[in-house]
Amino acid sequence: MATKKTASTAKKKSTTKRKSAPVAKKTTTTKVTTSSVSSAASVSRRFKFSQAPLLAASVAEFVGTFLLAAIVIAVSGQPLFVLFGLATIVLAIGAMSGAHVNPALTVAAWATKRIDAARAVSYVIAQVLGAVLALVVLNAFLNGAPEPSAQAAQLGQVAPELFKAASIPEGKEWFVLGAELVGMAIFGFAVASAMRMKETLSAALTVGGGLYLGLIVAGTATSYVSATSILNPAVAGALQAVDWSLWPIMVYVVTPLVGAVLGFALNDLVAKESKV
Repeated sequence: MATKKTASTAKKKSTTKRKSAPVAKKTTTTKVTTSSVSSAASVSRRFKFSQAPLLAASVAEFVGTFLLAAIVIAVSGQPLFVLFGLATIVLAIGAMSGAHVNPALTVAAWATKRIDAARAVSYVIAQVLGAVLALVVLNAFLNGAPEPSAQAAQLGQVAPELFKAASIPEGKEWFVLGAELVGMAIFGFAVASAMRMKETLSAALTVGGGLYLGLIVAGTATSYVSATSILNPAVAGALQAVDWSLWPIMVYVVTPLVGAVLGFALNDLVAKESKV
C-alpha cells in the first residue's frame, strides 16, 4: 500500500511540474515584451522637431510675419495686394499655427481663451522677430542698389527708399488712434469668424478680406490727415512707425490690441446669440 501511495504521489508531482512548465515560458515572454516597450519609450523621448508643436508653430508664425511685413513694404501697404498676400500666408501656415502673424490677433485669441498664455507669448516674440528681420533683409538689399547718376538725378530720379509709415500729425493723434481702433475691430471680427470655418480657402479669404476692409476704412480716415493705417504692431515696427514716444506706442501698439479684443468679443457675442 505504501508503495502504491508513493507511486501515486510521484505521478502527481510529475504532472504538476509538467503543468507549471508553460507558466515559465509566459514569464520569459513578458520580460522580453517589457524590455521592448522600455526601449521604444527611450527612443520616443529623444527630441524631434515634429514632436514640439509649440516650437514648430512659433517658427511658422515667424516665417508668416516675415513674409507679411516684406509684402507690406514691397507694395507700399496697398490693401488689395496685402489681401492676397495675407490669404496666401494663411493657406501656407494656417494648419501649423493658425496664421495669426499679428500680435494683436494673438492677444485677442488669448483674451478670449482660444490659446493659452505660453503659446501667446511665444507667438508674439516670433512675430516681432519676423517683422524686424523683414526690415533688416530688405534694407540690406536696398543698400546694395547703385546710386543714380548725375544725369538721372537731373531728370528727377532719386535713390530708392523703403516704404515707411508717415509721422502722426501733431494735434491729430486721437483721430489716427480712433481710425486704428475701428479698423482693427473690423479685422478682428473677421478673423474670429474665420476661426470657426472648416474650409481652409474660405477662412483664408475671410482673413485677407477682413484686413482689406479694415485697411480701407482706417486708411481712408487717416489719409485725411496724411497719416498711415497699419493694424499690426509687428508690421508697424517694420514700417518704422514705432519709437519710444507716447503717441506712436499708443496708436500702433496699444490700440490694435484693444481693437482686436473688441472684435473677437463682439464676434463671440453675436455667434452665441445666433445659436439661441
